[in-house]
Amino acid sequence: MPAHLRPAVPARRPAVPPARRLTGPLALALPALLVSCTADQPAAGPPTPTAPPSAAAGADAARDELAALAAAAQDRHLVASYTLRGTDGPDRTVLVTTAGDGSWRVDVPGGALGGGVDVSLAATADGLFQCALPPATRPEAASCVRVGDTDDALPRRLDPRVQHPFTDWLDVLTDRRSPLSVSPAQPPPGVAGACYSVETTSASINAPLDAGIYCYDADGTPTAVHTAAGTLTLAGPPAPGPATVQLAGPVTEGEPLGTAAPEPTTGTA
Repeated sequence: MPAHLRPAVPARRPAVPPARRLTGPLALALPALLVSCTADQPAAGPPTPTAPPSAAAGADAARDELAALAAAAQDRHLVASYTLRGTDGPDRTVLVTTAGDGSWRVDVPGGALGGGVDVSLAATADGLFQCALPPATRPEAASCVRVGDTDDALPRRLDPRVQHPFTDWLDVLTDRRSPLSVSPAQPPPGVAGACYSVETTSASINAPLDAGIYCYDADGTPTAVHTAAGTLTLAGPPAPGPATVQLAGPVTEGEPLGTAAPEPTTGTA
């Protein structure tokens, strides 16, 4: 048959050799290499625990909380009764008035002459005053004496120290520069609000306030104060404060009364 009439025979594809198997040293080295790579990966350790807040952070938080409550107390204008339980003698009722114009008045039973005379302390635009209140058995007029300017400190010999938690000590508590150490405290039984233990860190004998426990309601109302002078506890819901306070009586030229009991008098022959 002529060549041009013969059927074409398809070309044979070259046979694909089977995959070569790894033999010899390479077959032994590959598993070891894989193990080495896996071992180089750092093992995941346990999660790092969160460190508890430091004591300094807790003290700063308490200091901030107390400063905020004291600032709210400065903005409170109220009339409130507080039960004063001292180191001796019966309980007394202290009346606190803080007015819208910044004036204040605190009536302190037994606040002068060793507990023998009731007094009213007040600060108005005209100055700082001490008023002697007559006892209920002698319904005579009260009289007041000017003892300084509005922002003056009351002389220690005249100071029953009951009025400070509602007046100038609030300035100390709001001032972060004051040398104070503050920590949370457990409220006394029956006392509402948050309480803080306050200590002074200054070595000066003229501490900016008395160390003790200071308690405030959320709106800034002082609910309890415990110091060396005694314990003041809010006796009931406060009423709104007036626009300004009124002195207990007219201002005279008399002498203010000290807190110490008078010297006993001896009879003459």
